[in-house]
Amino acid sequence: MSDRPEPPTPTPEATGPDPAASGAPAVVAPQPQQPEQGRQGLLELALRELQERRAELLGEIAQLEDRREQIRQEINSSFAGQSDAIARRLKGFQEYLVGALQDLAAAAEQMELVVQPMVVQPSPLDQRPVAETEGAVAATGAPAAAGLFSGDADLIRERLERFGGQPDFYADPWKLRRTLEPSAAARLDDWFLSQGGRGAQPSGGSRSRNALAAAAAIAVLGELYGERFQTLVLASQPERLGEWRRGLQDCLGLSRDDFGPASGIVLFERPDALIERADRLEERGELPFIVIDAAEQVIEIPILQFPLWLAFAPGPGEIEAEADLY
Repeated sequence: MSDRPEPPTPTPEATGPDPAASGAPAVVAPQPQQPEQGRQGLLELALRELQERRAELLGEIAQLEDRREQIRQEINSSFAGQSDAIARRLKGFQEYLVGALQDLAAAAEQMELVVQPMVVQPSPLDQRPVAETEGAVAATGAPAAAGLFSGDADLIRERLERFGGQPDFYADPWKLRRTLEPSAAARLDDWFLSQGGRGAQPSGGSRSRNALAAAAAIAVLGELYGERFQTLVLASQPERLGEWRRGLQDCLGLSRDDFGPASGIVLFERPDALIERADRLEERGELPFIVIDAAEQVIEIPILQFPLWLAFAPGPGEIEAEADLY
């Protein structure tokens, strides 16, 4: 045996009552929740929200891009895309305005701004002096107007004779390019040298022949007066004026630009407009040459006051044939 004392045996008072022995339920200490599982759930929730927000933003961006493309197309179609069409419309409108202004200027040139003078019949007391005056003129030989071209008789006859030869199709503008018939040359000789450029001559039977005779007169007057005279043609219907324009254009080698208020030949449907134009030419020191169509049955008295006018007198049946055509 050893002398070491044995440890004391614990008594029930020292160790405390035994729960199992006493029959009381056992108390289990709570276990702490794992932090990793909670953090994972939060991350998944935040990720879903970000994905949803991203999808919404992508949708809005797509809509904005579509709207931007639509606006770009509208801008292109409204400005750059239609620039050519707008330019063409502006060009057409400009041409319309220019044509309208030209027509307005032509209409203003043809407006009747001067009151027609009143023609008074002479009284019986004045007839005797007038008869005496006419007898004095007849005694002297020819009227004073007949001497207008007396100094140029040789030139006029030489030109009329040359016009009867071979036609010069390549002559310069305002020169006769067609052959003048001998009968027409004889009428022009009488008109220049006997009538002094003022009077009526028999019609050639058609408007084209009359246009050829007038073209020959214009060619001679062009050599005598240069650009100081202008031809005024009177015909009461547009169709007749069209025939005059084509005939003179062919015989003199002209273009459409040579027919107009500011050009060499002006076409008139009304005598009052022609008279107004002739007055303005004389005020500027120029010489009007008036050509009257054979279909004009009446010649206005103021036309007879101008120094140069040629009226074509229709032949038998020519007026009736003209009426059948129009």
